[in-house]
Amino acid sequence: MNPNFEEIGKEFVKQYYLQFDNIVTRPNVVNFYNAETSLMTFEGKQLQGAPAIMDKFSSLGFKNISRMITAVDPQPMFDGGIVISVIGRLQCDEDPPHAFSQVFVLKPLNATFVLQHDIFRLGIHDTA
Repeated sequence: MNPNFEEIGKEFVKQYYLQFDNIVTRPNVVNFYNAETSLMTFEGKQLQGAPAIMDKFSSLGFKNISRMITAVDPQPMFDGGIVISVIGRLQCDEDPPHAFSQVFVLKPLNATFVLQHDIFRLGIHDTA
């Protein structure tokens, strides 16, 4: 297990959202994902590979996003990877703020990590 899992996990989250939340640097998020093997579930929709993930991000239609992180909980994995749970609130453009949760799984690759799994869900409850 990676003894630096907490520091690595928290720094990854900081860097990921720093890139994603800025419309100018958002395309750079592609560098976190593997072109073929990264998997993402975005609001229940399954995506595979960096191109498909970035296509989804491009289709979202918002320009500005502000985010307040409530908690970042990294945990080491036996293969040297790190699983990270994030909860918080986000607001896109002039939409009302919404709670969200996101789970990242970082897998070791040479001297760095690749974002192997990413699960994102808004905290919107259908009460109807």
